[in-house]
Amino acid sequence: MRALLLIDYRTFEITDVPRPALGPADVLVRVGACGICGSDVHGYDGTSGRRVPPIIMGHEAAGTVVEVGAAVDRARVGDRVTFDSTIYCGECEACRRGAVNLCVNRQVLGVSCSDYRRLGAFAEFVAVPQRVLYALPADMPYEHAAMIEPVAIAVHAVDRLAIQPGERAVVVGSGMIGLLVIQALHVAGCREVIAVDIDDVRLQLAKQLGATETINAQPHAGGQRPDGRGRAAGEPPARQPAVDVILAITNGDGVDVAVEVVGNADALATAIGCVRRGGRVGLVGNISAEVPFPLQAVVTREITLYGSCASAGEYSRAIELVATDQIHVAPLISAIAPLEEGADWFERLYAREPGLMKIILKP
Repeated sequence: MRALLLIDYRTFEITDVPRPALGPADVLVRVGACGICGSDVHGYDGTSGRRVPPIIMGHEAAGTVVEVGAAVDRARVGDRVTFDSTIYCGECEACRRGAVNLCVNRQVLGVSCSDYRRLGAFAEFVAVPQRVLYALPADMPYEHAAMIEPVAIAVHAVDRLAIQPGERAVVVGSGMIGLLVIQALHVAGCREVIAVDIDDVRLQLAKQLGATETINAQPHAGGQRPDGRGRAAGEPPARQPAVDVILAITNGDGVDVAVEVVGNADALATAIGCVRRGGRVGLVGNISAEVPFPLQAVVTREITLYGSCASAGEYSRAIELVATDQIHVAPLISAIAPLEEGADWFERLYAREPGLMKIILKP
């Protein structure tokens, strides 16, 4: 089969590789579409340490079942499916209590560090256990179905926060997951969702997808210059720090919940700084392994932090939310391209080309 193989950091090759072997409970899926995740881009140059060449990446995917193992009883050839990117064992303590995202034996599609190694879906075919399969509506395009994985991540993150009807929320970061979290918060009952980012284009998209307010947190935009000099004549006034703006919007109280989807120190400080006393903060971003932590603010204001990793059974609900247009994915897709163009698109995403969001590859 044809596959997009990462043969070295920042070096792809379209090559022929053997079809994946099937275990008794596995199915072989002909990949109809697979999205390039931000974690793939971070792994592309070795930054994350989780994409060690040679590896077939890709975990946001959907397609058609073309072969089933001898013990498969819940899938048939011809089924249109998507699948969880976490291959959980179903037997450990975490799996037994429903926390399949925390499975001690888990593998992750398209991830190649020693803990999670599993070949991914930037290929004509991918093999997955039937237990991670989810049926798709007949009219859902594979390009939209490939977005179910990030939608499930957003829904899981919001579920962790136990949203109450009418609450106010802030989402720090308007990338792919942030834009989906904004929509999931509205579905959960938030009456106001404030989006924070440093990119005006992404903030415009956040507004389109339901953000009630948007704040550009870029420290140098329109104000103090990077070289320390003041504003020139005709330049707009300096932007206030995001926390100050949020506190002003909320009459000094802060919001009920914040979701941090960037994973750096500034974003964490903003999320913690903008919630009310007794508020909740969801932590999704994990670009940095460690960041400075405002311990006293969390302790003295009794802020509750919720880590959120992948998803834990939210796929069926994510499919329903996309199918019923409660969560919109089409505006997030920047391009749909053949697998052979994957290397070029990876490089464009790596270079942070303005305006690019989700790229969908079709083998």
